[in-house]
Amino acid sequence: MQEKLDGILKEAKEQLNDAVVLSDVEEIRVRFLGKKGEITSILKSMGKLEPEERKKLGMTANTARAEIETLIEEKKKFFKDKAKDLKLMNETIDVTEPGKEMKLGSKHPITVTIEEISDIFKSMGFSITEGPEVESVFYNFDALNAEPNHPARDMTDTFYITDDILLRTQTSPVQIRTLEKQKPPVMVMAPGRCFRCDTPDATHSPMFHQIEGLVVDEGITMGDLRGVLDKFAKEMFGSEVKTKFRPHHFPFTEPSAEMDISCFKCGGKGCRVCKGSGWIEVLGCGMIHPNVLKVGGIDTEKYTGFAFGVGVERIAMLKYNIDDIRLMYENDMRFIEQFK
Repeated sequence: MQEKLDGILKEAKEQLNDAVVLSDVEEIRVRFLGKKGEITSILKSMGKLEPEERKKLGMTANTARAEIETLIEEKKKFFKDKAKDLKLMNETIDVTEPGKEMKLGSKHPITVTIEEISDIFKSMGFSITEGPEVESVFYNFDALNAEPNHPARDMTDTFYITDDILLRTQTSPVQIRTLEKQKPPVMVMAPGRCFRCDTPDATHSPMFHQIEGLVVDEGITMGDLRGVLDKFAKEMFGSEVKTKFRPHHFPFTEPSAEMDISCFKCGGKGCRVCKGSGWIEVLGCGMIHPNVLKVGGIDTEKYTGFAFGVGVERIAMLKYNIDDIRLMYENDMRFIEQFK
């Protein structure tokens, strides 16, 4: 039995020396150390021997097994290191070769404008909220004091899905949804997409973006509205810009107004941007109508508020001198990359 172990060990060494690939090493391991391997067979047959002889042979067999295991691991490491060296040699990178240009994306001008407007109002204490784009007639018209015969309800102006469901025509429905959930003081702004049945041209699009502003608290006046919007205009267009408010009409505000700014291109002297008037219309605003506050569950004897709506595309076109709103929806990278 001892002579047989010596022969097995010698044969294993010879076969490992002759191995040329890693799979050869695995075959040798199975032959000598596997469940039916030669060393395993000897260990299983030791039960027939005398205790003293079994002890002596067991030590010798285990020593031979350990030596073969060590030789196998060394051979495996040899082949793995050899394969690694070959791979590194074949995959060598020539650092002198020119690399591939990696183009960085840029934010869309509408996104840039929304973020800039939002930052200005957030610095004044406004928080951001949102509302659904698919809206009910109640929130889009009824709750905003728009009478059943109001022209904005007409099929030619509004995308109706059903008689009671539509694509919102403005971000103003967020006013009601906010007042239903939050009691005064309220100071929020709501950016989002809106939809109207407009024929696309240089200044109109059936899809556009608005930012709605809403403030409700005790003692809110038109003076507060003017102060907030005047600060916005100066932050957005420059400290030299002046503001002017003209009477207007919106069903959900009373009194209502449109705000103009002095032309930031010509300083009010008159140019192509302001069409020679020296002033540019930028947004609509007003004190929230008591009927709207009541729908929101607000005590009109105690609280007042104001609201305003900023057209994002209009602000972007003015600030970045874009002369056609359609450019912002054509996904022309030559246009978008200008806003990096």
